[in-house]
Amino acid sequence: MKQGKRPNRRQKKDLEARNLNPANWLVERDSTTELVLIHRFSGNTKTIKKGA
Repeated sequence: MKQGKRPNRRQKKDLEARNLNPANWLVERDSTTELVLIHRFSGNTKTIKKGA
């Protein structure tokens, strides 16, 4: 598993739009089709699909 980074402003807006607290999530991977997140405390991963 890669080490997560703090989300930038655009990524924070994507998280808030899905009712996720940006302070609790780290970004593992940000591609054109998906955003892979790691929970800061539990280590759970979540994938968010981008686009239409």
